[in-house]
Amino acid sequence: MKHKPLREQIIVITGASSGIGLATARMAAQRGARVVLAARSEEALAKAAAEFGPRATYVVADVGRREDVQAIADHAVTTFGGFDTWVNVAGLTVYGPLREIEPEDHERLIRTNLWGTVYGSLIAAEHLRERGGAIINLGSIASDLAFPFQGLYATSKHAVKGFTDTLRMELRAEGAPVSVTLVKPASIDTPLPNRARNYMDREPTLPPPIYPPQEVANAILHAAVHPQRDIFVGGGGKLFVMGKEFAPGAYDELAPAIIALQKRSEPPRNPEGALHAPRAAGRERGDPPVYVMRTSAYTRATLHPLATAGLAAGLAATAALVLGGRHTGRRS
Repeated sequence: MKHKPLREQIIVITGASSGIGLATARMAAQRGARVVLAARSEEALAKAAAEFGPRATYVVADVGRREDVQAIADHAVTTFGGFDTWVNVAGLTVYGPLREIEPEDHERLIRTNLWGTVYGSLIAAEHLRERGGAIINLGSIASDLAFPFQGLYATSKHAVKGFTDTLRMELRAEGAPVSVTLVKPASIDTPLPNRARNYMDREPTLPPPIYPPQEVANAILHAAVHPQRDIFVGGGGKLFVMGKEFAPGAYDELAPAIIALQKRSEPPRNPEGALHAPRAAGRERGDPPVYVMRTSAYTRATLHPLATAGLAAGLAATAALVLGGRHTGRRS
């Protein structure tokens, strides 16, 4: 399946006020697409729409409310006559032990991360069944891995994967001209930790390696034209997932190290975060205390089908050598 060139598309992006959503909206506008921005922060959305010019419009919406998500679709139809790609990016996280987190914080996270994706996907599918187009959901390597002290985030991303896979199968069964892609980033340099609800005694951060949000935006926009089933962003994340599949018990033993890698040295800055109300929106990047990779060679290669098979074989061979402790002695 192949869709319209990006410059001819109308793209709806939720979570467009910061991080990956904002980076994707900016890149899409720069490449000639018309964009419909949606998030809770009107100030950040208005600023972005003004920057992008007449090819952009915005809707203030809470994706955890189905009526708000329907309003996004209605606004796209009223303003631009419809849409070709719908991207579900909106998401938040909570840091802390599962037993300490208040039920209302768990519920709010699931309502945004899972139900926001469900509402967006189902409403988009109704519009795209006749028109054709793409639904792109933002998962995570946490769709395949558990992360202690981000337990409900991992839970929500596992659920997003199950929902996305099911939706894809049902649309294929009915012959709908709609592609469904799950994008699974590793750690990305966005304000996600800064905007998280935090129960820890330290300021949260993301475990390395960390990649720039533009790598995710590029993968999303590639899938809008050249659909792929799943796209991992960050070769480091792909290796973590492969390692867990080979040795799940060994991965479980990494829990103390994973918890430590999610803590900075300083005390919490804003423990309430943006879980229940929009705060600190308007920025693409965060301020991680470690080096941020410039690109992901792995991800760039997977976006080109001729390179994918060879790269997958190379990753499998590398993982087998590392996990098996073998050395072939051959030179490439």
